[in-house]
Amino acid sequence: MAGDDVAQALVAMGPRLRVVRERRGVTLAVVSRATGISPSTLSRIETGRRKPTLEVVLQLAKEYGVALDELAGTAAAPAAEPRSAAPHSFGDDKAVWPLTRYVGGLHAHKHVLPAVAEPPGRPRQVSHEGYEWLCVLYGRLWLALGSHDLVLTAGDFVDFDTRVPHGVANAGSDGPVEYLIMFGPQGERLRSRTPLAAERYGVD
Repeated sequence: MAGDDVAQALVAMGPRLRVVRERRGVTLAVVSRATGISPSTLSRIETGRRKPTLEVVLQLAKEYGVALDELAGTAAAPAAEPRSAAPHSFGDDKAVWPLTRYVGGLHAHKHVLPAVAEPPGRPRQVSHEGYEWLCVLYGRLWLALGSHDLVLTAGDFVDFDTRVPHGVANAGSDGPVEYLIMFGPQGERLRSRTPLAAERYGVD
């Protein structure tokens, strides 16, 4: 692998490390305590502002339980992998289905929070670099965004800068909550083409 290819692989590894961490449902602070790597260093690596050393990559690969070729993006793709592959599960019983094979930039996941007997306390909030779009498919979702509390229902859609502290919980007691998330790890945003579509199809 040429020098430029190595440099590009190391930069691309940062966002992949973020995806793996988010799938495990752990914060930078938790990873920092487990590895001894400072949260600020982890954040700069995940956002591509700092290239990780081999020692750091080995530490994180061991902590996350992933292979180095997966982090480097050189792992062979599984044959005919179904879209309905088993979800990733977390300690709070939340399940997450990746909807895109992450190669950098925007990526999407489907999240399902299980039914609860009664609404929990205010959701634990986290903050990190990036921009997020969230759309509720089913149920009632409690979104704690900064100092604001929103209860979203099916069809509701929000977008926000993820540097604002945020957290979610099931706001109802009548069933699970399903929602979609599209996330731009480096602040990437969706580009609306609605005006062009309206002009093409003669919609006012």
